[in-house]
Amino acid sequence: MTSTTDVSGQVVSLARGMRELVAAEAGESERMRTLTSAIVDEMWSTGLMAALSPVAAGGVEPSFAEMIETWIEMAWQDGSFGWIGIANLPSRFAAATYLPDEGFAEVFDAHDNRVTMGGQFFPNGHGAATDGGYRLSGSWSFGSGTGHSQYIAAGFFPMDNGEMRWISEGVPDMQIAVVPRADITFNDGWHVQGLKGTGSYDYSAQDIFVPHWRTFPLFTREPRRGGSPATRMGLMPVTAAGHASWALGVSKSMLDDVAELAATKYRMSDMASLASRPTFQKGLAHHVAAWRAARLLVLDAFTTAEAAVADGDELTPAMRADMRAAAVYATDISRSCAQWAHLVAGTSSIREGSRLERAFRDMYTGTQHAFISEKVAIDAAQIWLGVIEDQFGL
Repeated sequence: MTSTTDVSGQVVSLARGMRELVAAEAGESERMRTLTSAIVDEMWSTGLMAALSPVAAGGVEPSFAEMIETWIEMAWQDGSFGWIGIANLPSRFAAATYLPDEGFAEVFDAHDNRVTMGGQFFPNGHGAATDGGYRLSGSWSFGSGTGHSQYIAAGFFPMDNGEMRWISEGVPDMQIAVVPRADITFNDGWHVQGLKGTGSYDYSAQDIFVPHWRTFPLFTREPRRGGSPATRMGLMPVTAAGHASWALGVSKSMLDDVAELAATKYRMSDMASLASRPTFQKGLAHHVAAWRAARLLVLDAFTTAEAAVADGDELTPAMRADMRAAAVYATDISRSCAQWAHLVAGTSSIREGSRLERAFRDMYTGTQHAFISEKVAIDAAQIWLGVIEDQFGL
């Protein structure tokens, strides 16, 4: 097997240093249905929680390659820990990058940059425009990482005199509100099959005032802070890279665990170890190769677009389609690897509390996300085929 990462960057090292703690706390995170304070505190102590953000917000602005390898490492350790990596870290990245200066001062400067953020960016709310901001109401589901967040992100449609605001034909205005935790009502429905430790609570708001400086456009690519190409690519590529990396990390943990198990695993009535069986050997070769190919596709798609933006080129619809399709493909391959590993491990994969059992549940929960759904692949293919010129949601 390959090592978990071939990039030994600063942020990857921060994540790798948490292996022992995350392994020890994974069961308790599941029981609490949110990450333990020990893990969250260590993410802050090491600098991991802020790492993806602009330098002004305490981050280091890593490349896409390092972000991808960091997320793979985190998800390899534990699915819930990895999911927090693709929830809290990008949420914080977006707010720190795109909030107006007054909002950045209120949210980040006033708290010495120690700000954890999570939530749901899809516009399930509406904001009635008023003097200086919006009156926000709405209900949001699956607010990843909100269990330990001081600020909650909430997507919404701005409304002018009861009418939806449009930025172009067929494209409504979609904004993100950054809301203090005290203004949010949590409706804890996080009783789920997998990703139990992510604190992905449902929540709502009813007619709360959000000043305009604590909002930013969902699809903006105009950074107010930060100099990395990622800040000029917008939140969608960062989110897509996160989903692809998460699936790759969880599936790799299962492939690694099965490879380790194989030397001592004997199925009932079989005198040969799992490792000595040609069918297992062929299956392992196939799925490890598929995993490596998917990882390389993800790295290629995201670093190619990143390099183009770094050179001053426009982020084209084709580049965005390439990245989103790579994320869907990596997710599909990862699910296939996880299913194979679960089957060949036999009863070892159903023992409650084992990493194999937990990873399998996590995989089949995380891959239900709409961000890596069939529709995304169809939208990407339609751009490649010239059926449509663009799909703003990619």
